[in-house]
Amino acid sequence: MSDRASANHTDASRYESPVDTPPRRVVSLVPSMTETLFDLDLGSRLIAITDYCTRPPGALDHLPRVGGTKNPDCDQIIALAPDLVIVSDEENRREDAETLRAAGLALWVTGPRSLFETLNLLWSVMYIFDHPVMVPRVREIERAYDYTLSASQAIEPVRVFAPIWRDPWMTFNRDTYAHDVLRVCGGANVFADRERRFPLAADLGQADPLPDDNPRVAGRDRRYPRVTLDEIVAAQPEVVLLPDEPYPFGEDAANLFAALDIPAARTGRIHLIDGSLLTWPGTRAAYALRDLPPLLMPESGG
Repeated sequence: MSDRASANHTDASRYESPVDTPPRRVVSLVPSMTETLFDLDLGSRLIAITDYCTRPPGALDHLPRVGGTKNPDCDQIIALAPDLVIVSDEENRREDAETLRAAGLALWVTGPRSLFETLNLLWSVMYIFDHPVMVPRVREIERAYDYTLSASQAIEPVRVFAPIWRDPWMTFNRDTYAHDVLRVCGGANVFADRERRFPLAADLGQADPLPDDNPRVAGRDRRYPRVTLDEIVAAQPEVVLLPDEPYPFGEDAANLFAALDIPAARTGRIHLIDGSLLTWPGTRAAYALRDLPPLLMPESGG
């Protein structure tokens, strides 16, 4: 994963604003926030988005594109003179954020690590943009969260494996938004306690890891470990979720897992899913709360 946009984790918390007045000209470098602004009746405030902003379909065709999340055209963004640029400490590079800030632009650095923090993010949108008309929508998502969390706490969670990359296999631990989505929806992440080790050979169990004080390790993101198929089998997941992003897992991956000696293969609980359900904090949380619990219910084939 790339360096974070902020040296320290800075989540959008309630009643804090990066601007003095409600922004009217906004550049979003975060696909999930682009969708969130449209869902909360604020899409008209956007003046530019990234190449990876794809939702809502059909609503973005008129907006200029300013490059990818990892390589935005900062000169183009500065020339647009936005009131606010929305970035993510998960998706955007720190050096790009610093370039935009040095040009005098106001930045909102987002990066919720849980569904609860995502609810705070949505309330912050209402406050920062001074647009209470969509408060009922946010309350609806909040109620869905409360209901789903209560339901999941009443049952034994199922053991879940969800990769985010292949060659090597990569997944996430408990310090991520994706982990919390699984937790709230009734899943137990089988690699919750697994930290990323350096170098790659150490992560794959083929070498000793570098010590924590090694300059090649200090400050590196450890939330996304690389794992082997043997580790996955040893973890014995009862459900395997294969997202279509950031890596586009398909039937070939489903067939591979179906051939492993794991409970998920024996019960047919291997599912291809919309990856945004796990990795897009924002209003997409509503879809995660709707679509993932049925796949994680005990003794359910999904």
